[in-house]
Amino acid sequence: MGRDDVSARCNAIEEFYEFMLAYAGQGLSGKENSQSISQVRDFLNRSVEALIGLGEAFASTVTQENLQPAERYSAFQTVLENDARNSLAAIQLVLAQATISSQLIDNLNASIHLRALLTDLFLIDEILKPQPLAAKPAE
Repeated sequence: MGRDDVSARCNAIEEFYEFMLAYAGQGLSGKENSQSISQVRDFLNRSVEALIGLGEAFASTVTQENLQPAERYSAFQTVLENDARNSLAAIQLVLAQATISSQLIDNLNASIHLRALLTDLFLIDEILKPQPLAAKPAE
C-alpha cells in the first residue's frame, strides 16, 4: 500500500460519484433494460471495494512516508474511517435493493455521509500529491 493505492481508491470513488450523478439525472425506474442500469451495480461494487481498507491505506502511506506531524494525520484517519464506514453502509443498503432507480441514487448522492467522504478524498488526494522541491536560496 502507499500513495498510489490511496490515489487509485480516491479515483474509483470519484468515478463512481460522477457516474451516479449522470444516472440520477436519467429518471430511470430501475426496471428498464438499459446499459446504465447494468453499469450502476458495477460502479457501486467498485466503490465498496475502494472503501474497504481506505483508512488503513491512508495510515500506511502516512507511516511509509513519515508524514508529520503524525498526530494530525492520525486524527484525520479517524475522520476518514468514520466517513468511509458510513458511506459504505449507505452504498451497501442501495446494493441490497432489487431495483435501483434514479431517484434512489439521487438520494444516495445527496447523503451527507457520501458528501463528507468525497470532501475527505479531495483533501487527501491534494495533500498526497507529490510536492515540488523548494528552490534553495542563492548564497
